[in-house]
Amino acid sequence: MTSCKPTKSEHQRKPDWLKIKLNTNEDYKGLKKLMRDNNLHTVCEEAKCPNIHECWGSRRTATFMILGAVCTRACRFCAVKTGLPNELDLAEPERVADSVVIMNLKHVVVTAVARDDLKDGGSEVFAETIRAIRRKNPFTTIEVLPSDMGGIEQNIRNIMDAKPDILNHNIETVRRLTPRVRARAKYDRSLELLRRAKEMQPSIPTKSSLMLGLGETYEEILEVMDDLRANNVDIMTIGQYLQPTKKHLPVLKYYSPAEFGELRKIAMSKGFSHCEAGPLVRSSYHADEQVNAAAKQRQAQGEELLATKE
Repeated sequence: MTSCKPTKSEHQRKPDWLKIKLNTNEDYKGLKKLMRDNNLHTVCEEAKCPNIHECWGSRRTATFMILGAVCTRACRFCAVKTGLPNELDLAEPERVADSVVIMNLKHVVVTAVARDDLKDGGSEVFAETIRAIRRKNPFTTIEVLPSDMGGIEQNIRNIMDAKPDILNHNIETVRRLTPRVRARAKYDRSLELLRRAKEMQPSIPTKSSLMLGLGETYEEILEVMDDLRANNVDIMTIGQYLQPTKKHLPVLKYYSPAEFGELRKIAMSKGFSHCEAGPLVRSSYHADEQVNAAAKQRQAQGEELLATKE
């Protein structure tokens, strides 16, 4: 692992491995039209995800963003609009479920803006979206990616009682940088949410994501891994932070594919069931593969338990 200190050239231009091949084929165009026709939002668009052309154009997958397109927080890494959100759209869960049917998705990710203006943090809409998808497409696996919802236990329980296939909540950065990077969020509160979710539904895999390039040290990266495992997190994704606009935090280091490969090996050695790590990896990247890996691990654990009883 090379030094995490930035060089002057790293501030000036992105390395070659961050070049993205655009794919605006008919699948991409059709999915974009479907989202607009149904008045739906995706984090793929709102957060300027670098993988949108691969996911929409090749894999035909998307991450739905519910609870509107305006966030109550102003995290310094995120491109989602900040301000005063609109009233809740109670028909949104059904529209998301209908779109999942039309797209015939095998796996769907549902995330949301932070809604600190709501007592339940939007957890009831999350739960109803899960239930709506289950009713209309029962064979689709569902991953949810909520905010910390104020750390209120009942808000977490609302979601877990609806039984998503994966509960994802992003730690985003290391402990030291959290106050500067994540507005209103707390490092330990995120860990607590992940721990509580696992306690409420032990059979449901939990997942978290870390972005690199904001000034973290190698030791701090390993500390995040250890903290996640200490709270029984099953799946981890590690990606490169990319500055969405000049108003956001600058990139202090670009990690190479080899460095990400090394971190993936370390994560797996620490006991994660699955780890995606790479310059363009985001929290929902190849999420369909992650749920399959988690299902295989649960099956293996069940077989081991059965063998022990015998």
